[in-house]
Amino acid sequence: SQANPASPNPIASNAPAVAAQSWWGKLWQRHQENIRVLAIALIIAVVVRLVVAEPRFIPSDSMEPTLHVGDRLIIEKLAYHLATPKRGDIVVIEPPSQLKTQGYRRSPAFIKRVIGKAGETVAVHDGRVYIDGTPLDEPYILAPPGYELRPVQVPPEHLFVMGDNRNNSNDSHVWGFLPVQNVIGHALYRFWPLDNIAAL
Repeated sequence: SQANPASPNPIASNAPAVAAQSWWGKLWQRHQENIRVLAIALIIAVVVRLVVAEPRFIPSDSMEPTLHVGDRLIIEKLAYHLATPKRGDIVVIEPPSQLKTQGYRRSPAFIKRVIGKAGETVAVHDGRVYIDGTPLDEPYILAPPGYELRPVQVPPEHLFVMGDNRNNSNDSHVWGFLPVQNVIGHALYRFWPLDNIAAL
């Protein structure tokens, strides 16, 4: 008569699984505290980046001479949940809808300076920016604007933003008003390059 095939040895067949389980169990026992700390640190880092602050890179010269291509900044994201941006604040913004229709994506974000707030009238004449008929003192710009802008009133829940490099900046004088909701955060600190570390 033909012999029946030998039945598999259950102990041998389970050996790899048991070994793997044993290996993971030993690893967990030895390093569980480190693994927990790393997991918590990762969660905190993600939350901080999404809600509190994040680093940003300057990709263009539209904010010269204040910021240069390659500068790296810390962007604070909480303050504007409690208050609206102030004139002079340097803000990182999501491109407005009128730019998205021209092919601009959400990333990279823009960085500009807040010039006009809701209800104010902004104008550019003879190389000066006027707010409600009063010229601004702007020692931070690269050069006086070489264009004219008729008086325009900033609507509610909007801002008028401009680059410090007035003659080479894609800003509100080109595409109009910025919804406040498009403000990502407030540029607080330049941490790179090391020889140019400074608060903004």
